[in-house]
Amino acid sequence: MNEPVDTVSGLVRFKVDFAYDGTNFNGWAKQPKLRTVEGCFLAALEQVFEADPGCFGLTVAGRTDAGVHARHQVLHIDLSPTQIKRLGRFAGSTIIEGAIRDRLNSLLDDDIRVFSVEFAPEGFDARFAATHRRYRYRIADGLAVKDPIEAHSTLWTRKPLDLEAMQAAALKLYGLHDFASFCRPRPFSTTIREVREIRVTRRTDENAVVEIHLLADAFCHNMVRSIVGALIAVGEGRASVADIDTRLKAADRTSSYKVVAAKGLTLMEIGYPPAEQMAAQVARTKDTRTLDEED
Repeated sequence: MNEPVDTVSGLVRFKVDFAYDGTNFNGWAKQPKLRTVEGCFLAALEQVFEADPGCFGLTVAGRTDAGVHARHQVLHIDLSPTQIKRLGRFAGSTIIEGAIRDRLNSLLDDDIRVFSVEFAPEGFDARFAATHRRYRYRIADGLAVKDPIEAHSTLWTRKPLDLEAMQAAALKLYGLHDFASFCRPRPFSTTIREVREIRVTRRTDENAVVEIHLLADAFCHNMVRSIVGALIAVGEGRASVADIDTRLKAADRTSSYKVVAAKGLTLMEIGYPPAEQMAAQVARTKDTRTLDEED
């Protein structure tokens, strides 16, 4: 075989780019007796390669909640040369990659689709090597057409939204901050994130749906949907730009804005550095941050 083998573990790491409609999933993480994206992947992998005590080392770039969609999600799996040979003997590495993709797609339901499988560069980790995540949230407000075809991926609201005010409020969230006011805290994890972009736009097609695009190095639990809830409050006149700034600086979850429904949220992109920078990015991500350390 000519695929790259980890000389320490003897395993081959693959990067998998895939998408899913989150409507009928109970989130990403496997749960007993519940349909989840991870659970479906593991079931398919077990049919191809037989059961693996380490669950194939399956690691995703970022977990999504129940109802959240993904257009370009990324995971990695680690396979042994013996497991790979179960696919048959292949002359070229691209055939092996394509065979894994095609076998998974033949076993997964139609609401999950694998776009590509490729040998991961040295040092690659789907979660810790990521440099950014990009999300999109769709809202059909009082000025938009509420299209039933897009209902499973769009929040419907009644009032027209003031997009200019929403964008002004969004600018207050740019940069490196403690987003505790917009996150559900988890033990031993930080709520410090760097928001690099928030754009509030209205589509120019016949539906005129509002789209909020958010990009950050990472997002903590419920952070995107909390931010969108705050921006909707501004757009409807229930909060001001100053209110958002005050809430951010408070770093206190107790009186935050409503977390909006999951269905309007789609993970659009996971960013990674060049191959030669993978190891450094992993080390940087694993180093828990504080505001003092980042200054």
